[in-house]
Amino acid sequence: VDACSDPPWRPAGSVALPADVAWRKFRRYYVASAGECMRIESLFVTQVYAARLQHARSRLNARLLLECLQLRHDDATGRRWSAQNYAGGYTSYGSASRMHERSPTFAALARRIDRHVRAYARALAFDIDVRRLAMTDCWINIMPRGVAHGAHLHPLSLVSGTYYVRTPSGSAGLKFEDPRLERLMAAPPRRRHARRELRGWVGGPGRAGRGVLFESWLRHEVPAGRTASERVSISFNYGLR
Repeated sequence: VDACSDPPWRPAGSVALPADVAWRKFRRYYVASAGECMRIESLFVTQVYAARLQHARSRLNARLLLECLQLRHDDATGRRWSAQNYAGGYTSYGSASRMHERSPTFAALARRIDRHVRAYARALAFDIDVRRLAMTDCWINIMPRGVAHGAHLHPLSLVSGTYYVRTPSGSAGLKFEDPRLERLMAAPPRRRHARRELRGWVGGPGRAGRGVLFESWLRHEVPAGRTASERVSISFNYGLR
């Protein structure tokens, strides 16, 4: 590591780190040859946060599932909106998009999510008082087999996310898109087994009881699921209050 000089943007007077710590902290790759040194560094990193909020069989998760299914049954306006905008599935986005204010059960979920959003904001080095971050929107998504949700982002929000209520085996999770795709022009495709952080699209299965957070500008989609059972999730946005 000592074979390479520090980058010119390293803060003046900063404390030198042990080699193993520097390797992990800055994610540098060093190649020394014939007395010369080359450094490859990851810049402008897109960070996605994932954590288990509760056990999939917890009482709160059971109540959330019950309320999600009941709302679909009661929400005629939402079913009509979904028929036009969410073909084959149901979402309360167009009819009941502030569930954390309507239901004590959803409010309890929001309180669990709050601390994770604040931790995520600190990791992103947001220059804000993270205590001002508050849930602004919260809605239900129910996706039967074959239903997909096309690529989109969440405008006018800072942090967005999804909590998985029920995810039968074979359910699709979120699939994120490299935000630079429209600028890659003549760039060749990546190798099939390229490292995860170098791929143009990254996704994975959703798991009940877990939540995923991402910056709201990050475009994402939900591919069609292959399971016969319905995938149930709760999406949300956070902004400054």
